[in-house]
Amino acid sequence: MQVLRPISSEDFAALKTIAVESGHGFTSLPVDDELLSNKIQRSQESFAKSLSTPIDEGYLFVLEDTQTGDILGTTAIEAAVGMQVPLYHYHQGKTVHHSSTLNVYNTVEILSICNDYTGSSEICTLFLREQFRRGLAGRFLSRVRFLFMAQHSERFSDKVIAEMRGVSDENGHSPFWQWLQEHFFSIEFPQADHLVGLGDKVFISELMPKYPIYSNLLSPEAQAVIGHVHEKTKPALRLLQKEGFEHRGYVDLFDAGPTVEARLENIQTVRETKTGTLTIGDKIPSSADTWALSNGQLTEFRATFTTKVMWDEASQTFTVDHETAQALKLSAGDKLSGFVL
Repeated sequence: MQVLRPISSEDFAALKTIAVESGHGFTSLPVDDELLSNKIQRSQESFAKSLSTPIDEGYLFVLEDTQTGDILGTTAIEAAVGMQVPLYHYHQGKTVHHSSTLNVYNTVEILSICNDYTGSSEICTLFLREQFRRGLAGRFLSRVRFLFMAQHSERFSDKVIAEMRGVSDENGHSPFWQWLQEHFFSIEFPQADHLVGLGDKVFISELMPKYPIYSNLLSPEAQAVIGHVHEKTKPALRLLQKEGFEHRGYVDLFDAGPTVEARLENIQTVRETKTGTLTIGDKIPSSADTWALSNGQLTEFRATFTTKVMWDEASQTFTVDHETAQALKLSAGDKLSGFVL
């Protein structure tokens, strides 16, 4: 059985393996022992806090195969981004150059640097190791975060964002960054990407152009990738779009990948979640649907997905087998929440 739980210090080796496998552009998991250890510690401290409003917490989860003990992937939530370290984006806009005397009217697209998403909650660090990318595990990792957020809404912002990985080649080179590098920077994209992953963003305010950039002055290659995602990120973007996330013109500073957003209460998973009382049965027939189930707890949060579940709308009860109840650390009569994957 695959169970999602908060990361622990014993998961360091597995997290480092995932950081290595995630490759270029996955800035939230830099291959750095100290930073990875700090991420684990910060997550543990975030789960342990008593909060009524989000400040600067980070919640990191791992997906574990309970039979083998293997860590299959990760997923995470940042409670309020940009509160300690500035969060920069470009916003796509337009400016008009008009001369009635010459009868000239030109609309030009521009990119303006901004901090508009400061304080928003961010879903991030979703990575499923390649050998486990089958079935519903990826969809589960993406959607179960919204269930956790809804169950602990006081810890998160009403606005949820996701920064999507932009276009880069197999060596990690971004066409958008190449133009910026040529005119404003003297470092390669992987190095800039790595610095961001380390939390070192001072160079952005020091070197990034302060005024809006006219998009038509960029190279054709750079213009072509603005607002587009990496090939491997397309499935993740489609999942979020189904959840109700929209792109409102914000893109990453370095690879121009889109940032998408949604209101927490409008997210499909949140709207479709059922909560009821748990009963435990000996032989549960497989349902036609696969359900994602969560115990709704905090430090002992557990979630899994299974077809061995029955939901009774009239009595507001879930019935699961003993293995599922044990994996979720629940007993008969406890509250259980879930949604159809």
